[in-house]
Amino acid sequence: MSIPPAIADRFEIEALRGELNDAVMMRDYDRVGSLFTPLGAMRWPHINKEFAGRDEIRAGIEWGQSLWEFFVQNVHPGTIRLDGDIAVGRAYIQEFGRMRDGSSHSNYAVYHDHYQRTPDGWKFAERVYEVRYLDSTPLAGSPLRPAPGA
Repeated sequence: MSIPPAIADRFEIEALRGELNDAVMMRDYDRVGSLFTPLGAMRWPHINKEFAGRDEIRAGIEWGQSLWEFFVQNVHPGTIRLDGDIAVGRAYIQEFGRMRDGSSHSNYAVYHDHYQRTPDGWKFAERVYEVRYLDSTPLAGSPLRPAPGA
């Protein structure tokens, strides 16, 4: 039994979204860059930041993560519309954390995505981050530190 191509494409794109989230959370910046096409772009209009090309995207994510004391991002499935070797979609985001300057950050957002099929599988061609809700109320909790030897 074979899987219809459209189902396989959707599965691969959803895995790509999860892979990017994991790479950011694990601070694996080389993996982040590898998930974009060579001319891919990542944009955050709310902070007037844009990174184009794998090297810039890698450096931009590393810069952004260096600002956080701790950071948690959850990605929730959204839409995927396929059109041959390209696709568009949305993923819904909830993230929170504390910046190194002591400020807190919690938001709900949408990634507006463009995907492209490459010889290495589906990649991000563009990812635009749209914040829908932002709360800077100080977080009451604190990050847990791993146990020694863990």
